[in-house]
Amino acid sequence: MNINSPTALNKRGNKIELDGYTFDSEKEANFYLRFLKGQVPQEQLSVHPHFVLAEKKAIKQGANVNSIRYTPDFIVYDKFMNVLHIYDVKNSLGDYGIDSGNRLTFRLFAMNQGVPVEAVSILAHSFRSVAIGVTKPLNGKWSFSKAKRGIKQSGKPPIERRDVWYNWKEATNY
Repeated sequence: MNINSPTALNKRGNKIELDGYTFDSEKEANFYLRFLKGQVPQEQLSVHPHFVLAEKKAIKQGANVNSIRYTPDFIVYDKFMNVLHIYDVKNSLGDYGIDSGNRLTFRLFAMNQGVPVEAVSILAHSFRSVAIGVTKPLNGKWSFSKAKRGIKQSGKPPIERRDVWYNWKEATNY
């Protein structure tokens, strides 16, 4: 692993080089190592693919509005190359980890691609996932420590997985 200092594009972590990829953070590299590499065949994995969600557009008086682009961390495909998951690794699944800008981008992506982005948060032996931008999301702010103490919370908690072989709909409240 080659660790570089944070960049202007990535204020939350150090760049990590691994297996020919440059990951934006140690958490992202760990997600790849623990849950993708060895589980997902290389041809069924895409790392940092680029998408244009809205093209650059000219507006009144000769001005332009920039395009809107999104680069998910990972896309996992099934053996028929249908999209199983679009993953974005986050520090948390609450407002700290997924801000309103992320939520808007994820909604635009789902509207354009027909599959929602799953925000994932890594745990010691598993990861939690919530599909963002759907009308019936799981509660990313769910507190498992509150649940253990019997404190009532609204909604359902994020799903917890050790593998990627599930339907993204499980990460919703449908």
